[in-house]
Amino acid sequence: MKTTYLPADETDIGPILAQSRALIERYEDFSSIDREAVFAWIERKTRKRIGEYVRILCDGETAGWIRVCDEGEKRELDDFFILPRFQNRGIGTAALKKFLCESEKPVFLYVFTRNTAAVRLYERLGFRVRETVSDTRVIMEQAPCQD
Repeated sequence: MKTTYLPADETDIGPILAQSRALIERYEDFSSIDREAVFAWIERKTRKRIGEYVRILCDGETAGWIRVCDEGEKRELDDFFILPRFQNRGIGTAALKKFLCESEKPVFLYVFTRNTAAVRLYERLGFRVRETVSDTRVIMEQAPCQD
């Protein structure tokens, strides 16, 4: 299994939006937020920032996407998706380790608390909960890679 990384392009917008929507639909509590406003914001952000995404390929097939961006003194893991058929094969762990070790700054991310598989992955990679931001989400943070 060979994992490679390429810049994302306009053809990735639809699949990224589909992954975003599925994740939000699965884990968000829409009783206190406007579903359509959230999806509209996600679409605007993805279209505007598509050049900052990286496509993750496994043996030449798209396996997911990642976007890491500078936020002052820290870096944010803003989006990270591994397509279901590529999950539980170490691809996500390898991609995260690569991008985390490229950062000289602490990395933080927002994660849905009910997304227990993601929370476990981030904890294995040294992330700890820094702040609870809502009933559904926390901010986790990791120090820069020491490898």
